[in-house]
Amino acid sequence: MTAKPVGSHLEKALLERFGFDQFKGNQKAIIESLFDGKDTFVIMPTGGGKSLCYQLPGLMMDGCALVISPLIALMKNQVDSIRAHGESDAIAHFLNSSLSKSQMRQVKDDISSGETKLLFVAPETLTKEENIEFFREANISFVAIDEAHCISEWGHDFRPEYRRIREMLDQIGHDIPIIALTATATPKVQSDIVKNLRMGEDHNTFVSSFNRDNLYYEVRPKGKKEYTIKQIIQVVKEIPGKSGIIYVQSRKAAEEIAEALRVNDVKAAPYHAGLDPKTRSKTQDDFLMEEVDVICATIAFGMGIDKPDVRFVIHYDIPKSIENYYQETGRAGRDGMDGRCVAFYAYRDILKLEKFLRDKPLMEREMGAQLMQEVMAYSETTACRRRFLLHYFGEEYAEADCNKMCDNCRHPKKRIEVKDKLVHALSAVRELDQNYPLKTLIEFVLGKETKQMKDYKFTARKGFGVGKGEEEVLWSSIFRQALLNNLVRKDIESYGLIKLTEAGEAFLKKPVSFQIPIDHDFEKELADDIRSAADDARAVVLDEVLLLALKDLRKKEAKRLGIPPFVIFQDPSLLEMATRYPITMDEMKNINGVSIGKARRYATPFLTLIEEHVEENDIDRPLDFVVKQVANKSKKKVNIIQGVDRKLPLEDIASGNQLTMDELLEEMVVIVLSGTKLNIDYYIEDAVDEYSLEETYEYFMRAETDDPDIAFQKLKEEDVTIDEIKLVRIKFLSEMAN
Repeated sequence: MTAKPVGSHLEKALLERFGFDQFKGNQKAIIESLFDGKDTFVIMPTGGGKSLCYQLPGLMMDGCALVISPLIALMKNQVDSIRAHGESDAIAHFLNSSLSKSQMRQVKDDISSGETKLLFVAPETLTKEENIEFFREANISFVAIDEAHCISEWGHDFRPEYRRIREMLDQIGHDIPIIALTATATPKVQSDIVKNLRMGEDHNTFVSSFNRDNLYYEVRPKGKKEYTIKQIIQVVKEIPGKSGIIYVQSRKAAEEIAEALRVNDVKAAPYHAGLDPKTRSKTQDDFLMEEVDVICATIAFGMGIDKPDVRFVIHYDIPKSIENYYQETGRAGRDGMDGRCVAFYAYRDILKLEKFLRDKPLMEREMGAQLMQEVMAYSETTACRRRFLLHYFGEEYAEADCNKMCDNCRHPKKRIEVKDKLVHALSAVRELDQNYPLKTLIEFVLGKETKQMKDYKFTARKGFGVGKGEEEVLWSSIFRQALLNNLVRKDIESYGLIKLTEAGEAFLKKPVSFQIPIDHDFEKELADDIRSAADDARAVVLDEVLLLALKDLRKKEAKRLGIPPFVIFQDPSLLEMATRYPITMDEMKNINGVSIGKARRYATPFLTLIEEHVEENDIDRPLDFVVKQVANKSKKKVNIIQGVDRKLPLEDIASGNQLTMDELLEEMVVIVLSGTKLNIDYYIEDAVDEYSLEETYEYFMRAETDDPDIAFQKLKEEDVTIDEIKLVRIKFLSEMAN
């Protein structure tokens, strides 16, 4: 064991090795505990400096520290970080299945020679007999177990191989201290970790505050995909050029959101298990090197990523546990600067997560359901979100200290007096022998005659239906506030059964005023939001003066260019310009009916006119229109474009896509108006005689509209058919409007 350094030596080593002039929080005491040879348990939130607690003593002590870590990406990131502070790459290594045999030999040689001070291994690596034999002979200074919550079956990321770590260490046989570290652990998980690792009776536990006061927590109702993606883009656009992570459950969502962001000029990339390892590695490196600003990721992304300047974390899908949520939001603002955490919540997502539990063993189903109940409670609460999170991890916190750093404290809901109802709620806990979870208690006070209520004869008990006729959300709010205020507690050992506390018993004896806000009803709030947005859109006053000016300009430009006005911009596009006031090419491209090609070809004088009009009339332009939609390239449209490129007969393209010929031609008009050119000359040569082609093309050059029926009325005396007109119309729009 290396002699314990006195205080100033630790500060000196910290400065020399890492360039910091002082320790954060408990770091110094934790390191001293290791030098004392004590088993040490560290609970420190993401961004609190956990890694330094084993990296610095590892570099200072005799021998090599063994760091057990769950992910290869995490190991590589940490090894690179340590090597950056050392003189030789041999100072830190990882040993796992990604290495060749010769690389493994080199790692072991560097350990034996004393050059390697920190070795990162996966728990599976410890199970191999040849590695156990090697470590028996090696000089191991201590063992660090990172992400220690993986040990506990009660944790959010349980891994069976982690429960065998103690067994493997016993086989290695060194009497060396263990340091276990995690960012998220409830009191139950903490005790499970200590018990499983058989930490000494004199072990030291260091629990840093879970509070991240620089993070702003917000939960929004989740609507349809397009609505939610639009909100995400708006959030990202409010923090331009900053790094962020968007968490999703599915690969498809990761791809779609990344594409929507790219269309809106945000440097974004997807990250999920369906990508090959090389692509995933490049995406991760691009994010660290700021080639990419936003990662749209499944939960596989982020562990061990040492990027301190992540400014926002967005959850498109609500996570399956508070631990997951806390750990993932903790990747924002690790540099101490502000971070924004936005989660989108819909009850249907909870139902989706519950489906994944159906085939699990009973105990796992019970635990999974309980974790999801907590996520629902967090999402729907109107109390301080920070207080809720800290209470979940066993830390007391005063709501007033939040400093309006969550949506509920920044926009508080009206509170109502519930003293008498709280008495009914606490009495129900007692009446049901303190032996049932929240769901059963709420059903009891509401008087729901469920199978359980009838089978257990709860319908005959005192207090059954005392809250009948009232909203379920009211009773849910009362019970959750009782939990937050320690009037009842959730017995985690028995799957979340609700028990009265001493404070709850005292309240029943002497009730006092108790005011609460009512939980969010997100289904209703979402409907209100959408209705409000629609009302706002209807309330937008069209700028008639600008519209007339735009029409005049269109006429002048059409005359100058010798083309019909509708070729430049159709009326619906001008109407939107007179409502949205686009003044840049990017904004113009987002106007309906204006393709990239059309904007480049015709938009410049219109942008100048609009900008002058906005300045002269001091107009506040709406900001929400900058969200561009991803082009709707349905499979059918792609097939049509590819068919034309291959010069297939249009009849074959129509039948191959289950379309009539008229339906195909309409689809083709939509395609060319969206900015894609279709060259159907190969088909027109056979289908339209030269005279009809010339007459129809000339007609459209002079026409006020491209309506084919009006064209037919004008051209039928010239023996031009409606089918010929429709074909030439596509050629004309493709060539002139794009």
